[in-house]
Amino acid sequence: MAVDPLLKQAQGVWETLAAVPVSFPQGGGLNVVTSPSSQLAPPSWAGIVVLGDSAIVTAPTDRAAQVLHRVLARMPTSSLTSPEAVHAVLPANEVLGPAVLGYVSRDGFRLVPADRSVERLAPGHQDLMTLVRSAPPGDAGESGMDEITSAAFVVRKGADVAAAAGFQAWPAATAHLCVLTAPGERGRGLARQVASAAVAQALAEGLLPQWRARPMASRKVARALGFRELGSQLSLRLNQAELHLEG
Repeated sequence: MAVDPLLKQAQGVWETLAAVPVSFPQGGGLNVVTSPSSQLAPPSWAGIVVLGDSAIVTAPTDRAAQVLHRVLARMPTSSLTSPEAVHAVLPANEVLGPAVLGYVSRDGFRLVPADRSVERLAPGHQDLMTLVRSAPPGDAGESGMDEITSAAFVVRKGADVAAAAGFQAWPAATAHLCVLTAPGERGRGLARQVASAAVAQALAEGLLPQWRARPMASRKVARALGFRELGSQLSLRLNQAELHLEG
């Protein structure tokens, strides 16, 4: 079977983030490892990432890893990032996700011409932060715009930033895309324009653009730029007391 280069590259990102040696199994299935320093999930949480037909799972303790492997190995890979399916078999106090993981290659990228002038701002610029503060807290947090390490690519409405995009530098030469549009300016194609500029910059720097999203509107923007949805991610805060009662 031919190897999908983009899928292989995406898997390498999350194998690096696992912070211990682990790989996505060839031919499907999952691998579970103990990794207290894993970046697949918040500290002390379990993280599940499915890419293609296989998955890797990181657990905060050996006991959690044992239970996760025993329980999750019985499930279809396609169900591993379903909150309902996981809740049914594991004692989880809290779940984050699922988030869909999209990636684009240089050949697959579709540049979106800008209808307005796209301006560059330094990360943390006051005009950018004004946009972040104007958005609902959930949207601002989801966007990650206050954590970008690249320049911000923005379009304005008058003096105000109406939409912005940039990226965070992640391990394994990855550019994690961040996009935010002012609430009153959505549905006008501005996200595509600024995101297109940010993706073009990431590719010019030799980075792998990654788009992680839950809302369908965000996923549609990514698809318009040529991103392929290759998998998904789920994080679990396990109930440790109940976990130890698992047989």
